Amino acid sequence: MTEDAMSAAHNGDSRSIGQLFAAATAEMSALVHDEIALAKAELRQDAKRAAFGSGAVVGAVALAFFSVPMLSFAAAYGLQALGLTLGWSFLIVFGGYVLLALLLGAFAYGRFKKVKKPERSIASAKETAAVLQKAKPHPRELADGTVPALRSGATEASRVLPTGDATAGAKM
Repeated sequence: MTEDAMSAAHNGDSRSIGQLFAAATAEMSALVHDEIALAKAELRQDAKRAAFGSGAVVGAVALAFFSVPMLSFAAAYGLQALGLTLGWSFLIVFGGYVLLALLLGAFAYGRFKKVKKPERSIASAKETAAVLQKAKPHPRELADGTVPALRSGATEASRVLPTGDATAGAKM
Protein backbone atom coordinates (compact mmCIF):
# COMPACT_ATOMS: atom_id res chain seq x y z
CA MET A 1 0.00 0.00 0.00
CA THR A 2 1.40 3.42 -0.82
CA GLU A 3 1.76 6.19 1.73
CA ASP A 4 -1.05 8.16 0.06
CA ALA A 5 -3.41 5.22 0.33
CA MET A 6 -2.44 4.59 3.95
CA SER A 7 -2.84 8.23 4.95
CA ALA A 8 -6.19 8.40 3.14
CA ALA A 9 -7.37 5.34 5.06
CA HIS A 10 -6.29 6.85 8.39
CA ASN A 11 -7.74 10.29 7.65
CA GLY A 12 -11.14 8.84 6.88
CA ASP A 13 -10.95 9.90 3.22
CA SER A 14 -12.60 7.40 0.96
CA ARG A 15 -11.34 6.57 -2.49
CA SER A 16 -13.44 5.18 -5.28
CA ILE A 17 -13.13 1.57 -6.36
CA GLY A 18 -11.60 2.81 -9.62
CA GLN A 19 -8.90 4.71 -7.73
CA LEU A 20 -8.21 1.68 -5.53
CA PHE A 21 -8.04 -0.56 -8.58
CA ALA A 22 -5.68 1.86 -10.35
CA ALA A 23 -3.44 2.01 -7.28
CA ALA A 24 -3.43 -1.79 -6.97
CA THR A 25 -2.63 -2.14 -10.67
CA ALA A 26 0.24 0.34 -10.39
CA GLU A 27 1.63 -1.49 -7.36
CA MET A 28 1.35 -4.85 -9.13
CA SER A 29 3.09 -3.44 -12.20
CA ALA A 30 5.92 -2.06 -10.06
CA LEU A 31 6.25 -5.41 -8.30
CA VAL A 32 6.47 -7.31 -11.59
CA HIS A 33 9.07 -4.85 -12.91
CA ASP A 34 11.12 -5.28 -9.73
CA GLU A 35 10.93 -9.08 -10.04
CA ILE A 36 12.16 -8.87 -13.64
CA ALA A 37 15.00 -6.53 -12.66
CA LEU A 38 16.10 -8.94 -9.92
CA ALA A 39 16.08 -11.87 -12.34
CA LYS A 40 18.12 -9.89 -14.89
CA ALA A 41 20.69 -8.94 -12.26
CA GLU A 42 21.14 -12.55 -11.17
CA LEU A 43 21.36 -13.88 -14.71
CA ARG A 44 23.85 -11.19 -15.70
CA GLN A 45 26.28 -12.55 -13.09
CA ASP A 46 26.33 -16.00 -14.70
CA ALA A 47 26.25 -14.79 -18.30
CA LYS A 48 30.04 -14.58 -18.50
CA ARG A 49 30.45 -18.21 -17.38
CA ALA A 50 27.84 -19.31 -19.90
CA ALA A 51 29.62 -17.35 -22.63
CA PHE A 52 32.92 -19.12 -21.95
CA GLY A 53 31.14 -22.49 -21.96
CA SER A 54 29.41 -21.66 -25.22
CA GLY A 55 32.72 -20.69 -26.78
CA ALA A 56 34.18 -24.04 -25.76
CA VAL A 57 31.23 -25.87 -27.33
CA VAL A 58 31.69 -23.94 -30.58
CA GLY A 59 35.40 -24.82 -30.55
CA ALA A 60 34.68 -28.51 -29.95
CA VAL A 61 32.14 -28.64 -32.76
CA ALA A 62 34.47 -26.82 -35.16
CA LEU A 63 37.31 -29.23 -34.42
CA ALA A 64 35.06 -32.28 -34.67
CA PHE A 65 33.61 -31.27 -38.05
CA PHE A 66 36.49 -29.63 -39.83
CA SER A 67 39.48 -31.21 -38.02
CA VAL A 68 41.93 -29.21 -40.02
CA PRO A 69 42.25 -31.46 -43.10
CA MET A 70 45.75 -30.45 -44.10
CA LEU A 71 47.14 -31.11 -40.63
CA SER A 72 45.36 -34.47 -40.61
CA PHE A 73 46.95 -35.54 -43.86
CA ALA A 74 50.37 -34.32 -42.75
CA ALA A 75 50.14 -36.20 -39.45
CA ALA A 76 48.93 -39.41 -41.13
CA TYR A 77 51.73 -39.35 -43.70
CA GLY A 78 54.21 -38.52 -40.93
CA LEU A 79 53.11 -41.62 -38.99
CA GLN A 80 53.47 -43.67 -42.17
CA ALA A 81 57.04 -42.39 -42.49
CA LEU A 82 57.70 -43.78 -38.99
CA GLY A 83 56.81 -47.26 -40.23
CA LEU A 84 53.03 -47.61 -39.73
CA THR A 85 50.73 -48.52 -42.57
CA LEU A 86 48.73 -45.67 -44.09
CA GLY A 87 45.40 -47.01 -42.75
CA TRP A 88 46.64 -47.16 -39.15
CA SER A 89 48.18 -43.71 -39.54
CA PHE A 90 44.86 -42.13 -40.55
CA LEU A 91 43.03 -44.00 -37.77
CA ILE A 92 45.43 -42.67 -35.13
CA VAL A 93 45.02 -39.09 -36.38
CA PHE A 94 41.23 -39.48 -36.31
CA GLY A 95 41.41 -40.80 -32.72
CA GLY A 96 43.49 -37.78 -31.70
CA TYR A 97 40.86 -35.38 -33.00
CA VAL A 98 38.06 -37.31 -31.30
CA LEU A 99 40.01 -37.16 -28.02
CA LEU A 100 40.54 -33.40 -28.41
CA ALA A 101 36.81 -32.88 -29.11
CA LEU A 102 35.92 -34.90 -26.00
CA LEU A 103 38.28 -32.83 -23.86
CA LEU A 104 36.77 -29.56 -25.10
CA GLY A 105 33.28 -30.95 -24.53
CA ALA A 106 34.19 -31.91 -20.94
CA PHE A 107 35.58 -28.40 -20.38
CA ALA A 108 32.34 -26.87 -21.69
CA TYR A 109 30.27 -29.18 -19.48
CA GLY A 110 32.26 -28.07 -16.43
CA ARG A 111 31.66 -24.41 -17.27
CA PHE A 112 27.93 -24.94 -17.74
CA LYS A 113 27.65 -26.75 -14.39
CA LYS A 114 28.89 -23.59 -12.67
CA VAL A 115 25.97 -21.56 -14.05
CA LYS A 116 23.41 -21.24 -11.26
CA LYS A 117 19.68 -20.70 -11.42
CA PRO A 118 18.40 -17.33 -10.16
CA GLU A 119 17.51 -18.56 -6.66
CA ARG A 120 16.69 -15.15 -5.18
CA SER A 121 14.31 -14.36 -8.04
CA ILE A 122 12.58 -17.72 -7.69
CA ALA A 123 12.21 -17.30 -3.92
CA SER A 124 10.90 -13.76 -4.35
CA ALA A 125 8.40 -14.85 -7.00
CA LYS A 126 7.17 -17.68 -4.75
CA GLU A 127 6.80 -15.25 -1.87
CA THR A 128 4.87 -12.83 -4.07
CA ALA A 129 2.60 -15.62 -5.28
CA ALA A 130 1.91 -16.65 -1.67
CA VAL A 131 1.03 -13.08 -0.72
CA LEU A 132 -1.24 -12.70 -3.74
CA GLN A 133 -2.90 -16.02 -2.95
CA LYS A 134 -3.77 -14.74 0.52
CA ALA A 135 -4.95 -11.39 -0.88
CA LYS A 136 -7.82 -12.84 -2.93
CA PRO A 137 -11.09 -11.02 -2.22
CA HIS A 138 -13.44 -12.86 0.09
CA PRO A 139 -17.20 -12.35 -0.22
CA ARG A 140 -18.77 -10.25 2.50
CA GLU A 141 -21.52 -11.72 4.57
CA LEU A 142 -24.85 -9.96 4.63
CA ALA A 143 -26.42 -8.78 7.86
CA ASP A 144 -28.41 -12.03 8.06
CA GLY A 145 -25.18 -14.11 7.76
CA THR A 146 -25.67 -15.23 4.13
CA VAL A 147 -23.26 -14.70 1.26
CA PRO A 148 -24.57 -12.98 -1.91
CA ALA A 149 -25.13 -15.42 -4.77
CA LEU A 150 -23.31 -15.25 -8.09
CA ARG A 151 -25.21 -14.22 -11.18
CA SER A 152 -25.41 -16.81 -13.91
CA GLY A 153 -22.10 -16.80 -15.84
CA ALA A 154 -20.44 -14.43 -13.35
CA THR A 155 -17.08 -14.99 -11.74
CA GLU A 156 -16.03 -14.68 -8.12
CA ALA A 157 -14.46 -11.30 -8.89
CA SER A 158 -17.73 -9.88 -10.21
CA ARG A 159 -19.77 -10.79 -7.11
CA VAL A 160 -22.22 -8.07 -6.13
CA LEU A 161 -21.10 -6.62 -2.83
CA PRO A 162 -23.68 -5.48 -0.28
CA THR A 163 -24.18 -1.77 0.29
CA GLY A 164 -25.28 -2.05 3.87
CA ASP A 165 -28.83 -3.37 3.81
CA ALA A 166 -29.51 -7.08 4.01
CA THR A 167 -31.32 -7.31 0.67
CA ALA A 168 -28.88 -5.37 -1.55
CA GLY A 169 -26.58 -8.32 -2.27
CA ALA A 170 -29.38 -10.80 -2.76
CA LYS A 171 -31.10 -8.81 -5.54
CA MET A 172 -29.86 -9.94 -8.93
